[in-house]
Amino acid sequence: MKKNITFLEANSELGAGTRGASLGIDAIKVASLNKQNDLFKRYPYYQIKTHNEWLWKGIMNTNAKRIEGVAKVLCNICDGVYENIIEHFPIVLSGDHSCAAGTICGIKKAYPDKRLGIIWIDAHADLHTPYTTPSGNIHGMPVAIALAENNIESQVNQPNKEEMKHWNELKNLGIKGPKFSPKDLVFITVRDTEKPEDEFIERNNIKNFTYKEVLEKGVEKIAYEALNQHLKDCELIYISFDVDSMDSKYSVGTGTPVPNGLSPEEAKLLNALLVSDKRVCCWETVEVNPTLDTVNKMAENTFDVVEAVVNALEKRL
Repeated sequence: MKKNITFLEANSELGAGTRGASLGIDAIKVASLNKQNDLFKRYPYYQIKTHNEWLWKGIMNTNAKRIEGVAKVLCNICDGVYENIIEHFPIVLSGDHSCAAGTICGIKKAYPDKRLGIIWIDAHADLHTPYTTPSGNIHGMPVAIALAENNIESQVNQPNKEEMKHWNELKNLGIKGPKFSPKDLVFITVRDTEKPEDEFIERNNIKNFTYKEVLEKGVEKIAYEALNQHLKDCELIYISFDVDSMDSKYSVGTGTPVPNGLSPEEAKLLNALLVSDKRVCCWETVEVNPTLDTVNKMAENTFDVVEAVVNALEKRL
């Protein structure tokens, strides 16, 4: 069945530690307007209800900050993706990276019997749980949520009852239990991790294409190996693009910039190559924060990536 592109907007920043990611989507739209580009007029565009009003409630749960509000948002995202993905290709524009867990849950809810692969393009592994987090920020937990993983083996915290109640809800969002296997997870440019994440990655032999590998092999080879070697047995693939996967000199306008990452040109080519694979069913970008960027350059670079993805999808679809 031929599918059309649909934009889904989820402007939540409840999972982030730095304020401003909820404004990132509008910043990307401003970048498109400044370029006099009609990309966002060409396809249907839907806003998913978020709950940034929870930011005013303060922090009650230090191991999973604002988890009750995040749970409501992820449920809405899950439903939005589920309702669109059968007939459309969702391009999800989100605030902070916790939103991606809702996206993955929505994909799996729509395709419970399909083997799902994940390509996580990010400076961070986002494998923390309430048992391991050093910050309590849930944008560091979406991969663990979708894996329904506690990582008890690397426990450093003792979550309270409320944290665990909502954490268990999140792990069973969409369908009960894990949405994919660790062996069907590929990281690209992950380079800022903590010990519990490193231990989980090592135990599960998760592939991380470092930026050194990107330089040595080239973007084309990285995309090929990710799709045709590591995820060759997957029936569906989801791609999550965190803008901090780009080098910190290009990613000032994000909450957690890290050096030794992709250039904007590499990010454009990598994402375009990946979405050209017919198994890719959804693509998402996250963590643009214009309050940290005086000239909106981060949003401009991100819009260029979005445009490259849409162009590649138009050829494919």
